[in-house]
Amino acid sequence: MRIGVLTGGGDCPGLNAAIRAVYHRATKSGHEVIGLRNGWAGLAVPGKPLPLPLTHEKVSMILTQGGTMLGSSRTNPIKQQGGLDAVEQNARALGLDALVAIGGDDT
Repeated sequence: MRIGVLTGGGDCPGLNAAIRAVYHRATKSGHEVIGLRNGWAGLAVPGKPLPLPLTHEKVSMILTQGGTMLGSSRTNPIKQQGGLDAVEQNARALGLDALVAIGGDDT
């Protein structure tokens, strides 16, 4: 499977740890993980997905960093005209089989 992971809402402790946990669990099971920059904004703009292929090197040192390595936004695709359609089109274009959305408000 190809799994996308994004962080939404405001920055908070634990986002990087959650990203790292998703990466390690998924890759241990043989799956690929890509990060999606800037929360739902990274998927909700038609034709403009912002992928970041995650690797062991990219996630190995993020536990001591605050915030989220992927960036975040308060974008809610449900509240945008055509937002869900753009999310679906971009997810298909990226070949995503699953999406893990981590965060609080508007996630």
